[in-house]
Amino acid sequence: MPRARGVVAATTGFLGLSSTRRAAVLALVMCALALTVAVPLRNYVAQRQELAAVSEQQQVLAAEVERLEQERARLSDPAEIEAQARSRLGYVMPGEVPYVVQLPVAPGRDPAAAANAGVPWYRVLWREVAEGPQ
Repeated sequence: MPRARGVVAATTGFLGLSSTRRAAVLALVMCALALTVAVPLRNYVAQRQELAAVSEQQQVLAAEVERLEQERARLSDPAEIEAQARSRLGYVMPGEVPYVVQLPVAPGRDPAAAANAGVPWYRVLWREVAEGPQ
């Protein structure tokens, strides 16, 4: 009987398990480890991607802030405000005489379209409503 016990001990191996059962237990442990690591790894990768996207957005916003600060500094200059008032609103200083230059109509262009060039759409509409049908 001692020899039978030695044969059983030799075939069962570590912890009294056969090699097939040891392989199955090892596979089960590896699957458990893989599942344990997979979720945190997926979260880590997703957070890294989100961090990269937020960093890129932050750089875009920083560039926009820089552009707006430059524009604010430009518009805080009284000479720039005066130039904008003259060009956009047509303001003139007291004592100055404003001139409006009308360019000639290019050949082949619609004279009505040339007359309405530079005129806001609502003034063109009001003019057409006021003149009535022709």
